[in-house]
Amino acid sequence: MTPNTKSKPAFTNRLIEETSPYLLQHAHNPVDWYPWSDEALERAKQEDKPIFLSIGYAACHWCHVMAHESFEDEATAEIMNEHFINVKVDREERPDLDDIYMRSVQILRNQGGWPMSVFLTPDLKPFYAGTYFPPRTYQNMPSFQHVLQSIAKAWRDRRDEIVDNADKVTEVIRESMNQQTAEPAPFEPSMLDNAVETFKRNYDATHGGFGSAPKFPPSATLQLLLRQYDRTGDHEALNMAVQTLRAMAF
Repeated sequence: MTPNTKSKPAFTNRLIEETSPYLLQHAHNPVDWYPWSDEALERAKQEDKPIFLSIGYAACHWCHVMAHESFEDEATAEIMNEHFINVKVDREERPDLDDIYMRSVQILRNQGGWPMSVFLTPDLKPFYAGTYFPPRTYQNMPSFQHVLQSIAKAWRDRRDEIVDNADKVTEVIRESMNQQTAEPAPFEPSMLDNAVETFKRNYDATHGGFGSAPKFPPSATLQLLLRQYDRTGDHEALNMAVQTLRAMAF
């Protein structure tokens, strides 16, 4: 007799009902994903669980890496499903949410990028954030499972501290959004010079780019450096842009 080799049906979560290509890419993760919805937000309040908000987009390389390493992993999904309400958002569908919570990543981590990984209280206030987390501890980056377990424990044992931190971060976000709508300050060329000096301090002379891995293509930064060279003849700015582009090409 021919053995029955038919595999069991793949797990399907709520994202299967969405139209976003990015969300559909995660529809068969073992993670109990919700789209951003009243149902998800209400469940977080009813079960008194923090929300894990993951924001990305279909063409994002590191989004796919983290999905494969963590969101497709059953052991990781088990931790996520037990301790969190997990919400997946396509930044191309919801740029408003992307803008708000990217501010929280920049406040808490002093940098931003995608995949955006933000932990929220049930009333949607961010208290911990990052971008890509590896499946195992790497250099100074904690593993994603370690992050999940640590936050679940803190939510259980240090709730007041988390809520206080979330209130402070939310207030900073409100202030930054209010400043954005205010009358902009007059432009001064020194602003460009100061920005270029910051990039010089963060430049990776070995691998190109700025800061440490994971890195994202810094298109606006490269444009600024090239314009700085054109404006001032700053060869160091030109070399940083050229070497970064060569590193990306390789």
